[in-house]
Amino acid sequence: MTVLDSFDSLQQEVDADPEVVRLARQRRDTFKAALATATDVKVVWGSGSLARSTQLQPVHDVDLVVEFDADEYPEWGSDGDTAEEAIERCRDLVHDLLSVESGTYAQLVRQVNTAERNRAAKCFIDPPGSDDAFTVDVMPALRRTDGILIPFKSERRWTLADPEYLISQVAERQREWAQFRPLVRMLKYWARQHTADTGRVKSLVMEVLALDCLHAGNRPEALKTFFVEASSHSLQIEDPAGLSGVIQPDLDIAGLRRALEDSALAATAALRSVANNDQPGATQHWQDVFGDAFPLVLAPTGEADPGPRPIRDSPQG
Repeated sequence: MTVLDSFDSLQQEVDADPEVVRLARQRRDTFKAALATATDVKVVWGSGSLARSTQLQPVHDVDLVVEFDADEYPEWGSDGDTAEEAIERCRDLVHDLLSVESGTYAQLVRQVNTAERNRAAKCFIDPPGSDDAFTVDVMPALRRTDGILIPFKSERRWTLADPEYLISQVAERQREWAQFRPLVRMLKYWARQHTADTGRVKSLVMEVLALDCLHAGNRPEALKTFFVEASSHSLQIEDPAGLSGVIQPDLDIAGLRRALEDSALAATAALRSVANNDQPGATQHWQDVFGDAFPLVLAPTGEADPGPRPIRDSPQG
């Protein structure tokens, strides 16, 4: 067993179960097909990590954008109550088409929550109180030439956004380098393991940081380079489309930088260990980076090496 086998094992731990991903996509497609039947809807499409194939285990939410016909709602897009009206229109559509009681397209949704939602109607497929209840966020939008207008209910306004830009950027990097999406998922997992040091770091922050600092190469070298570059990044991570400003204004930049610096040192030490033919020492350093899910290569004991766990075929990219 080698360091690369340990990376394979960690990737298996990070990636969502293919059957869970399949079910999430099936539910997403049911929503898309149902909502597209409404006469005031022009198109429905997926956004978020599932659309970019950068989601982690567990998969328990899906994001959808519902583009409405602007001719049907000429007031939408203006400041005021129209932001709330658009979200409530999504709620009504989901209830009519997909509620477990009376959905005309499918009986799928148990509850739709808009009271505490700022941009979307949150639709519960599982009981709302259950752990990791599966939800679909249905966000209304109006198409513009330079993106989409989306509502901000609490501020009684609409704002321009372009989630398709990030989808295309991630897809382009994946075409150039087949490890991009898998390593983005690994870096999102890394952020989860370091919350005691960094506080909550939004997954989108890590994904955009990866666009800046993650470059093609073998996995250990690419990750080491990421941590080195990211530790000297401004960490003022902004919407890559240049429309929505800073993604996470409350980000603990100092804490995140310290964690990145520590991981850069550990990753550099891991590569040095491999160069010195010390596979067990290298995996100790990588475990400092990723936690106990990164398997150790044990020093020779005379016992047979059991080898890595079998790697399943993942549909995530």
